[in-house]
Amino acid sequence: MNADLLKKLAAEKAAEEISSGMIVGLGTGSTVQFTLEKISTKIKNGELKNIRCIPSSNNTEKEALRLGIPLTNFGELIMNNGELRINDQNSLSIINYQLSIDITIDGADEVDESLNLIKGGGGALLREKILAQASKRLVIIVDESKLSKHLGTKWSVPVEVIQFAASVEQKYLESLGAKVLQRKNADGKDYITDENNFILDANFGEIKNPEELAVLLNQRAGIVEHGIFIGMTSELICAMNDGSVNVKQSANSFM
Repeated sequence: MNADLLKKLAAEKAAEEISSGMIVGLGTGSTVQFTLEKISTKIKNGELKNIRCIPSSNNTEKEALRLGIPLTNFGELIMNNGELRINDQNSLSIINYQLSIDITIDGADEVDESLNLIKGGGGALLREKILAQASKRLVIIVDESKLSKHLGTKWSVPVEVIQFAASVEQKYLESLGAKVLQRKNADGKDYITDENNFILDANFGEIKNPEELAVLLNQRAGIVEHGIFIGMTSELICAMNDGSVNVKQSANSFM
């Protein structure tokens, strides 16, 4: 089945999880684009009312505005709520502070059997991880081609670094066994993220212990964020090549 049709099937299934009155985190990428279009249609026909959305990138923000999707930001949420709401019972991990985002819908570049992710192919991994940590539910939408037994089998790990530290962090990643390329635009110029950083795409090969690698990357001051998402997914919606759509709940999910 056509790849775009598979993406659309998964994306529209995810849009069914959004209800009126929700705060919604919007991911970045071609699969999420189909979700944006479905949300827009539901708003226009009156099926969805009083939702507010937080985009994970400048591109998503532009698309949401074009489609008439109402947006908000963390500053407005904190002002309206008065304080951060922390609900341990619904948290997927100790770092998942509940900042009134009811659900975030996002894609992934690779998903392992434990629903850990590699994200950042679209360059928005920093903001995407911020949204994921601030959400009650992270719903990931993919097609079957993104599934792997182990992360790193199909995709390099995007590592966002401050420009000042790009060279030294590349050497550090290589010391861990990665083959590293600094991401470039189509015209050959340096790719710059929305936060004015570089991205190093680090190919570690098959990653047997993503938790251990994530800890090593977290320790480096020059690394702003990396594309390994551990224990954050609450639900995976996967469009299969035969046209069916599979839904898998995380073992850590309280839904």
